[in-house]
Amino acid sequence: MNEELAIRIGSAARESRGQLGLTQAEVAEKLGLAHMVYSRLERGKMLPSVQTLLRMCSVLRRSSDELLGLTDGEEGAKPSKGARGRGGAPKLRQLTGLARKMDEEQLDALVKVAQVLLR
Repeated sequence: MNEELAIRIGSAARESRGQLGLTQAEVAEKLGLAHMVYSRLERGKMLPSVQTLLRMCSVLRRSSDELLGLTDGEEGAKPSKGARGRGGAPKLRQLTGLARKMDEEQLDALVKVAQVLLR
């Protein structure tokens, strides 16, 4: 097993899960894994299968490149569009995750707040 890769995937998965406001148990259930197996993945103690990696991309709303550490943080990698400074992309993903959970009225309010902040 490539320990460095396992740690990189686990760290990215943990970050994404946190930004989406999900627990390990919730992600494990969505992936069809036992909670303990997903916990080992996040801690970098094991590598996911290709099928599990693809499901992780979907559930955690991250590209395979991001989970594998090929973007966002790799030397020479271009920051994603819309990222402002070092913390821009994670904050944007966090905001997007929260917005997906909102009803129409809450989304309208969020848009109005954003418009006021941009004045």
